[in-house]
Amino acid sequence: MSHDQKPVITVLTAPGEPEPPGIDAVRARGEVRLAWDEETLREALPDSRVMMVTDFRTEALEAAWPMADKLEWIHATSAGVDALMFPALIDSDVTVTNARGIFDRSIAEYVLCTMLMFAKDFPRSMRLQAGHKWKHRDTERAEGREVLIVGAGSIGRQIARLARAVGMNPHGVARRARSGDEDFVAVHANEQLFDQLAVADFVVIAAPLTPQTEGLFDQKAFAAMKKEARLINIGRGPIVNTRDLIDALNKGEIAGAALDVFEEEPLPEDHPLWEMGNVILTPHMSGDFIGWRRALTDQFLENFDRWHKGGELFNHVDKKLGYAGS
Repeated sequence: MSHDQKPVITVLTAPGEPEPPGIDAVRARGEVRLAWDEETLREALPDSRVMMVTDFRTEALEAAWPMADKLEWIHATSAGVDALMFPALIDSDVTVTNARGIFDRSIAEYVLCTMLMFAKDFPRSMRLQAGHKWKHRDTERAEGREVLIVGAGSIGRQIARLARAVGMNPHGVARRARSGDEDFVAVHANEQLFDQLAVADFVVIAAPLTPQTEGLFDQKAFAAMKKEARLINIGRGPIVNTRDLIDALNKGEIAGAALDVFEEEPLPEDHPLWEMGNVILTPHMSGDFIGWRRALTDQFLENFDRWHKGGELFNHVDKKLGYAGS
């Protein structure tokens, strides 16, 4: 069924965040109400049929949920939707979509970059350069290295493609094993994770945060990895137990880590990870390419036009699983 009248669209942003680029195009399609906290969201939600969320860390939506009297669809402008998966929303008839596809290639480029930086020992080279020290040494080849991508969805697939392009061997881990995937050497079931950790040179976390993945990488997981292996996390911070990771790095159980997401963000200035020479840190920016904010609005508008015409939405999130399927 199409929607003939302009619907009310609530746009939830972070406090102090500017209006999303392209918001005028959203206003042309409906009555836009801006909110940035629980109080303003309670005022905006009544009669709203559509919601666009740009603040994926907010708890305001759960707190203001009783005011969502006509809400039909929530679009999250992020790949992860864990902050939205509270019981009342999960149990409701409200459809949830996400930004699947927008950040895939950029994140894959980030992962490839960090793997090559480790192989060519660039973290040490930059420290030596800062100290004006000339120190020749041999480095590794990336070709032939085994890459384990935990989370074989759309982001994991792009990582696998770039890894293959430089001669690496990408394996995936997903809910179910599958064969004949042209981008992965093989995709293994979750139950095979520890077997695969034992043979991987690079372990990339590209999984969503769910009750099943929270704390998945702990002391037991690091003990299963090769001592020469490096961990790369572009998924969600709480998938990794930070204390256990630091312990594994200090003990030499794994060789290094590249981290774009953390259990605590921003990472405190006195956090021990800052001082570790075998760690690459970035502030949750692996997918953020120039122009990404407008790209998110354009994606929402494409889905909105489908919704307005009564069509099928893309990037539909399975609320029980907590992520959008393939």
